[in-house]
Amino acid sequence: MKRTGLLNRHLSTLVSTLGHMDEVVVADAGLPVPEGVAVIDLAIVPGLPRFMEVLAALRLELVVERAIWAEEASAELVELLDAEMAVWREQTGKPIVTEQMSHDAFKARTSRSKAVIRTGEVTPYANVILISGVAF
Repeated sequence: MKRTGLLNRHLSTLVSTLGHMDEVVVADAGLPVPEGVAVIDLAIVPGLPRFMEVLAALRLELVVERAIWAEEASAELVELLDAEMAVWREQTGKPIVTEQMSHDAFKARTSRSKAVIRTGEVTPYANVILISGVAF
């Protein structure tokens, strides 16, 4: 049994199988998942687990080089995402490019993802596409 890092077997497996430039979505409870894209459903009840908590957990093991979210996200949510990416950069020592696109374009792009990690988050547009980087 793992002692540290991601304890959820599905998240741990996902992270360990990602290659450079693979995409993963961390999503709120309502984001539609395209057919054929794996879902890791962590949602328990509305609000649990929180979107930002799942991002913080992924930060323990995942190297990210790009992050994409919807233009429609509130200023407060964008501030939280920017802060999270800053912490991620600091902890990994790797740059992370951030980008915004329309929610419709975002939903279409999710079809390229290896998986959608569904949280219990109910904040509108609390979704991010994480593009895997390399650890070296």
